[in-house]
Amino acid sequence: MRIFIFLYLLIVPALLFSQEKPKPASKNNLDMNTQYSSITDTVKKKKAKIATIDQYQIITLEHDTIYADTSLTIKSAYKQNHLRKDLFGLLEFSNIGQPLNTLQYSLTSFSPYPEIGFSAMHSNYIQADEVRYYSAATPFTELFFNTTINKGQNVDSFITLNVSKNLNFSIAYKGLRSEGDYINQLVSAGNFRFTTSYATTSRRYALNAHYTYQDNSNEENGGITTTEDFESDDPDFKNRQRLQVYLTDAKSFLKGRRLFFDHAFRINPTHGDNNLYINHQLNYENKFFEYNQPTVLSAVDGIEDPVKRFGESYVTSNINDQTHFERLYNKVGAAYENSLLGKFNFFVDDYRSNYQYDKIIIFKDGRTIQDNLFLQINNVGGQYEYQKNKWNGRFLYTRSITNQSLSDLDAKLRYTLSKKIQFDFRYRNINKLPNNNYNLYQSSYVSYNWSNDFKNEKINSLGANIYTPWLNAEVNYTVLKDHLYFEDVSDDEEDAVRTQIISPAQYGNAINYLEIKANKEFKFGKFALDNTLLYQKVDQSDLILNVPDFVTRNTFYYSNHYFKKALYAQAGIVFNYFTKYYANDYNPVIGEFFVQDKKEIGNYATFDVFLNARIRQTRFYLKGEHLNALFSSSNYYSAPNNPYRDFVIRFGLVWNFFQ
Repeated sequence: MRIFIFLYLLIVPALLFSQEKPKPASKNNLDMNTQYSSITDTVKKKKAKIATIDQYQIITLEHDTIYADTSLTIKSAYKQNHLRKDLFGLLEFSNIGQPLNTLQYSLTSFSPYPEIGFSAMHSNYIQADEVRYYSAATPFTELFFNTTINKGQNVDSFITLNVSKNLNFSIAYKGLRSEGDYINQLVSAGNFRFTTSYATTSRRYALNAHYTYQDNSNEENGGITTTEDFESDDPDFKNRQRLQVYLTDAKSFLKGRRLFFDHAFRINPTHGDNNLYINHQLNYENKFFEYNQPTVLSAVDGIEDPVKRFGESYVTSNINDQTHFERLYNKVGAAYENSLLGKFNFFVDDYRSNYQYDKIIIFKDGRTIQDNLFLQINNVGGQYEYQKNKWNGRFLYTRSITNQSLSDLDAKLRYTLSKKIQFDFRYRNINKLPNNNYNLYQSSYVSYNWSNDFKNEKINSLGANIYTPWLNAEVNYTVLKDHLYFEDVSDDEEDAVRTQIISPAQYGNAINYLEIKANKEFKFGKFALDNTLLYQKVDQSDLILNVPDFVTRNTFYYSNHYFKKALYAQAGIVFNYFTKYYANDYNPVIGEFFVQDKKEIGNYATFDVFLNARIRQTRFYLKGEHLNALFSSSNYYSAPNNPYRDFVIRFGLVWNFFQ
């Protein structure tokens, strides 16, 4: 009821005011515009320059540029979530902000450098190449709001402005708090971003820089203990707080700070057919991961003795595992640019990281778990960029010159046949160092301590994308060698008493992965049907990389203008489905998903109903998620012990200001 009252108070006044005729400006009024009027100004002012939408630029780290977009489309509706991106190919847990299980493996990103690990905890973490930079004719603001599960809210506030033509600042904060339906499931996250961009008038010197502070706190319940209770459809268990969970007071916490600079200086004073640049990139980041569990023993119905969910521990209470990680990356290069031949960039980089614990563990059998991993890696490399007529290419190769065997070959090519037809091709060959938590981990749980020396992962991938008015499609083929993963190594006795022991492992055989994905929207007057279909095939000797064969999303909706085109609205239904497969399970002690072959999930459909609307630069979203949960059987899971979300009504909006 709160949502409908809020909608009434917000939308009705907006509709009324949006239909007012602008009053003519008085001759005595002073024009306070210094250079540009906002694109939302409705009062015509004498000699005022009106900013156009292409003067509100959003720029990536690779200097690709898009423009601010306030339109309401089905594609923008897919992005109305806490990550602000389309989640097709990812499977959410029941609460917002929890880890995301993978349906589409090609969404996994790779870096040749070792990361801290704990990858499941990084779904809310904004990486350096995901930060955007801006140029705006007038101050540009965006306010994002979404309701969550039970108590809480999701907000993202952002403002950018150019204090001069050459200097831009932006500041943003995204906050999430969601209580969830189950015991011990609260999610609390924050992402602060500050960016600046500067360029001299002649663009002889250009700088992009940002600072981020991010934290993500998840209460961890370890999943439900008795899936039979969930699947029984007993009315008593429709109150999800009555379902027993393994952990009642555990929590994981990830935080990180990053300072990033990317700048270049042109040696020749003026830009010409031949240009020479010196460039430098710096990335300093520190991260901290903590797993906290005050109560070690768990109570499980049907098992007489208390359950040691993660095995024996060195302490009887107040487990507090902490991991520290610090990284410094510097890259210095020189580039030669020719208007006919393209741009040649040669560089050398220096990567240093320290992954650290506060103790050394010595076992009775003489095994030792060290307290840190310090790495120093130097690479040399080159990058070639070409843009001429309908062709656009970027080719990168780096290779280590220190003891570590590390390399990265990344080739991208784009051919634009017309404004509506485009072809993309990509080949990548990575020789990747393992993430640090594969080689070293310390915990108060006895079986969660290891020190390894795994081989590098070798990843070969070839992909092609086509974008046309008739069909969008992509094909990816990937070969994985020495693939690293986490597995359940619990024996039969431990399984019988619900003990879960997870350990890192490396697969010696090759894994071949094929993906074919297609998207097509059919329009019938004011009705439309948007379809996305994913087919995946894995060729492997053992069940290591597990994904569903088919994933589909089909959206049928109606759209129209109302109130003399002051309001544009869409209403429809979304169908989601994926076939059964052995989904990875989640372990909170290590903040990772692990491979399992005991329980399949999937082969169920979810239906979402929605009503979206746009008034000027404001978009409203009202959605009933998983409508069929009200009358279907409870057999929907995100992981073997973690049910998917029940029916919930959520409301959100995005409000843009250009002044």
